[in-house]
Amino acid sequence: MTTLFLFQDTPNIAAAANGWYETLTNGIVLATIIDILIKIGGAVLALVLGRWLIGYAVRAVDKTLRTQKVDPTLIRYSVSTTTVLLNVGLIIAILGFFGFETTTFAALLAGAGLAVGAAWGGLLANFAAGVFLVILHPFKVGDLISAGGVKGRVTEIGMFVTTIKSSDNVINYVGNNKIFSDNIENFSETRFRKVECRVQLGYDVDIHEAIDTFKKKLSEVDGVLADPAPEFEVVRISRFGPVLQISPACQPSDYNRVVSDTNLKIIEALQHAGVTSPVQNISVQVQDAGTVTDRAN
Repeated sequence: MTTLFLFQDTPNIAAAANGWYETLTNGIVLATIIDILIKIGGAVLALVLGRWLIGYAVRAVDKTLRTQKVDPTLIRYSVSTTTVLLNVGLIIAILGFFGFETTTFAALLAGAGLAVGAAWGGLLANFAAGVFLVILHPFKVGDLISAGGVKGRVTEIGMFVTTIKSSDNVINYVGNNKIFSDNIENFSETRFRKVECRVQLGYDVDIHEAIDTFKKKLSEVDGVLADPAPEFEVVRISRFGPVLQISPACQPSDYNRVVSDTNLKIIEALQHAGVTSPVQNISVQVQDAGTVTDRAN
C-alpha cells in the first residue's frame, strides 16, 4: 500500500518541480541573481576603470609639480595624499553602487580615525610636523643642519622621520616632531659662511705686520672668497698678548676644508716669521741663609 501511495503522488511531485523550475526561470530568483551579477560586473569594471583614472591623475599631478620645479619631498607628499584620497573616494563610490549607506561608512572611518589618533598620537604628531616642515621649508634634502640634537646632512625628509647623515658617516633617524619643536640651524641656506680662527700672539709681535702676513697666506687657500674680504680682529687681550681672530668667507660646502687649510697657513706664517707661542713666566723668590734670590721659570 505504501509503494502504491508513492507512485500515486509521483505526478504531483513532478508538477511541483516544474513549478519551481518555472519560478526559477521566469520569476524573482533569477532576476535577483542577474541583478547581483550585473552589480558585481559593474563593480569590477568601476574598480578597474577607477584605478586607471587614479593612476592617470597621480601621474598628471607628479608631472605638473616636477614641471613647476617643486621640492621633491613636497611632490612625494602630494602624490601620496592624492592617491589615498582618490582610492577612498573610489571605494565609497563602489559601496554606494552596491546599495551600502555611505554616510555610515564615513562615520566608521571617522571612528577609526579617532581610535588610531588616540593609539598613535606620537606618530600623528610626527606626521603633522613633517607636513609643516615641507610647507615652511626650513631646510631641504642636501642641506647641512643641526636639529633635534643631531648635526649632519639631510638625506631624506620622510612622513614621520627625517634622515640625517652625520660627518662620521652615521645615519640618524630623527622624529619630525622633535625637529620641528626644537631650534633648527641651517648651515647651507646662506651664500657663504664665515670661518673663525683665533691665534694667540705675544706682546713683542707687530700686530699690523702679522695681519699683512696672514692676508698673503689666506690668498693661497683655495675656496676663500674675495667678496666679502677676510676680516682680522683683535677679539681680546690676554696676559700673554693680543688674541687675533681671522675670519675668511667661503662657500658652505667648502667650510671644513677651508677651516683646516686656514689653520695650516697660520702655522706656516708663524713658523716662517720665527714667532713662537708665548709662555707664562713665573717669578719665584727663594730665601736661603738670609739671602733672597729671584728665579724665573
